[in-house]
Amino acid sequence: MSSNYRHGEGEWSMYSSHTVSPPIIRLGSVSAQRNNPLLQRRLQQHNGLEAGGHPMVTPETDQQTDSGNMVLGGNACARCGQGFRKDEEMVNSSGQVWHVHCFVCAQCFQTFPEGIFYEFDGRKYCEHDFNVLFAPCCNKCGEFIIGRVIKAMHASWHPNCFLCELCTAPLAESGFIKNAGRALCHECNAKEKARGINKYICHKCHSLIEEGHIKYRGEPYHPYHFNCTSCGVELTVEAREKTGELYCLRCHDKMGIPICGACRRPVEDRVVHALGKAWHPEHFVCSKCEKPFLGSRHYEKRGLAYCETHYHQLFGNICYVCNSIIVGDVFSALNKSWCVDHFTCSCCDRKMNQKTKFFEVDLKPVCKGCYERFPGELKKRLKKAYDQTQKK
Repeated sequence: MSSNYRHGEGEWSMYSSHTVSPPIIRLGSVSAQRNNPLLQRRLQQHNGLEAGGHPMVTPETDQQTDSGNMVLGGNACARCGQGFRKDEEMVNSSGQVWHVHCFVCAQCFQTFPEGIFYEFDGRKYCEHDFNVLFAPCCNKCGEFIIGRVIKAMHASWHPNCFLCELCTAPLAESGFIKNAGRALCHECNAKEKARGINKYICHKCHSLIEEGHIKYRGEPYHPYHFNCTSCGVELTVEAREKTGELYCLRCHDKMGIPICGACRRPVEDRVVHALGKAWHPEHFVCSKCEKPFLGSRHYEKRGLAYCETHYHQLFGNICYVCNSIIVGDVFSALNKSWCVDHFTCSCCDRKMNQKTKFFEVDLKPVCKGCYERFPGELKKRLKKAYDQTQKK
């Protein structure tokens, strides 16, 4: 029996392996026992004949029972203690002799199929009863285990049945790690752990990448697995890939690759040219909301880029009513801008145009008709406030 310990991610997993292999004895033909020279001699002695049919004296070691059965050399049947009749078939096993009907399974008392029995603690069992009584049962296939047994996860397994629960890789030789009640190989356990903490798994050594990683041909790696193609230095997270090769940042920058105007790193794939600089697509963003343009229209103002919404908010015209960018004609009044269809009286909602006379009431336009219906005292106060504003 052997025990194997496997360490994995803060916990030890142990499995043991031993072999169930009791003595298996295959009986020869029972009738052939009569051709045994020793037994022939014993039977001849029992009949009072020498070899060739001559009378002889029975040795004192042979005894005859009251029933007429002969006890060979003082040995009776190992089970019933009785002797053997003339020409009776017998079984010789482990130095003992048995009647054929006495040589049976110690559990079911049936003869042994095909002459095969298992001996355990001095008792003999047929294969079925030995399995039921002593052989472990495989936790996966449910069959009895004869031979090597894997003891793990509080159960027994055939070596070929003890597999990783995710990728079905054999675990009997490589060991396993217990993860959430499952037996996993080291690679699957690392992937499960990485998925839970949002980490990468190295595509080469299949272990967790605790710190920085590099991407090579679309897969994550520990940087120290590679050296710069140009100078041979061990790579770091600053390494860059170009035309299928990996380079340190210094060698990469010497190859004439544009530098991003935002992160100051080389732009290896798609590049955006704007404002006289090169940009990673995800780094070319609106100066106001910092959302990437990703190919959409941008507006430039004083060396900065803006999305359409914030450009008009900062430098263009936004309708006071619908808060949308005004496309086309603009009505400007009271330090505000309106769409043509939204420039209306704030009291009666009558649409007004550039020729319509209106009055300012609470910083909103009011048509002449509505203004004339205001109380006289209110109109006086409004006029006085307007005059004071004009004087300033």
